[in-house]
Amino acid sequence: MVVICVVVRIKETKSGQQYWGFVMANTKISRLISLTLMFGLLSASLALTGCVERKLTINTEPAGALVSLNDEEIGISPVTVEFNWYGDYKVRISKQGYETLNTHRELKGPLHDVFPIDFFAEILWPGRIVDEYEWSFSLAPYQPPQRESLLKAAQEMKEAAAAELQEGLRQQAEEEQAPSQR
Repeated sequence: MVVICVVVRIKETKSGQQYWGFVMANTKISRLISLTLMFGLLSASLALTGCVERKLTINTEPAGALVSLNDEEIGISPVTVEFNWYGDYKVRISKQGYETLNTHRELKGPLHDVFPIDFFAEILWPGRIVDEYEWSFSLAPYQPPQRESLLKAAQEMKEAAAAELQEGLRQQAEEEQAPSQR
């Protein structure tokens, strides 16, 4: 059986300069050496790659509120979640006895997340980078609306709806009369 493998070897020229060369071999010993070398290079490359961890912690006052990011419930505050991208996040926080908070927050990316620096930070940097962010929110106690203000708002909406209906009927009547006048 003929075994073909590639062995990496440094060659030296007559002038003393070194360069990398590839030698084809057909022996079982060369195969063992090349497999060991390839395994070593693969292990070293995996061990030396960088890693970026991104964590967001959300605190609320009072604690114990249900937190949602981009319409996905992530837990009860205080809660820490890993994230993959920077940008605008839709935040919803609710707790019984308190007003529900609907807002947006932006996570701005750090310098090491900008091209081409991100390649070196995430792939070539041998260490681990941890991006940690913390948001805090205060919830207002729930205050039920007063009966009078609800009735006033209902009357205003009723009058606005009636006015819109009258305007729509007037426009429809004008459109129906317009073709007959031509």
